[in-house]
Amino acid sequence: MTNRQEGDRVAHGFPHLATVEASLTALYRHLSPDGVHRYPASVPAADVALGDDEDLRPGTQRVARALVRHLRLPEARMVVGFRPMEYAATVELAAGPEYRVELNERFRTRRRDIGAALAHEITHVLLHRLGLAFPDTHENEILTDVVTAYLGAGWLLLDAYRQDGVESQRLGYLTPEEFGYVLAKRAAVFGEDPSPWFTSAVAYEAWTRGRARADRERTLPPLTGAGWAEHRRYAWERRRGRANDGAPYAFHGGAPATGVSFRCPVCRGRLRIPAGRTLRARCGVCRTVLECAG
Repeated sequence: MTNRQEGDRVAHGFPHLATVEASLTALYRHLSPDGVHRYPASVPAADVALGDDEDLRPGTQRVARALVRHLRLPEARMVVGFRPMEYAATVELAAGPEYRVELNERFRTRRRDIGAALAHEITHVLLHRLGLAFPDTHENEILTDVVTAYLGAGWLLLDAYRQDGVESQRLGYLTPEEFGYVLAKRAAVFGEDPSPWFTSAVAYEAWTRGRARADRERTLPPLTGAGWAEHRRYAWERRRGRANDGAPYAFHGGAPATGVSFRCPVCRGRLRIPAGRTLRARCGVCRTVLECAG
């Protein structure tokens, strides 16, 4: 499996949002809510930082072992090498007992990004052992980025995004804003604030844009946190039994509608509840209780 690196060609926005949402749902379904909550804290910056005075190979193996522990993989010998290649890194998905990762030669002089490259590759190992994968290769790489971020190691990948007069770089397959979006989803569930960990100004900006989108999803009808104007539009559409194009919900059962379906703001699984009632709904995927004015 490979970890893409990009320089000047950096896409922005949310072009992979459908796959990102499917990845969040798949993670909760496969790991269970209890399994996801076994990752309450993100990997500490000190554990994955490689000092300028630290020997490269032992230091890289130390960082890799820290990520293996964080992702709750079985302890095993780390074999990490460097070589010229097109991609940022690759990993050997074998049965074990070793973890074999190869990093792009350029990381010899870019130590600050070694943790980011390793995080993606070691998450590949986790997903392989869990048997969680998408059939499409590109979508599977997006799944890997999403799981890396949601289980507490992906803030490294966003922090590796830099675009200034000195260098231009992005690691992974998500856009910077999509990384920020997934990190914000995690932050809302676990009460984390990743913003102090970002050393890259553009990474912090991408985090805030992703967070804004994630926050917005928690205040959409039929959730009670929606604004007055949105609730009024929602009620009008329910009476006619049909949502406008682009609405974050769909009505069922005639006019007025007797049911409404929408995506959970936590795991993006789909819920269906009675329409026209104020109630509490529990998501069947992540077990989040939602206050709804259906």
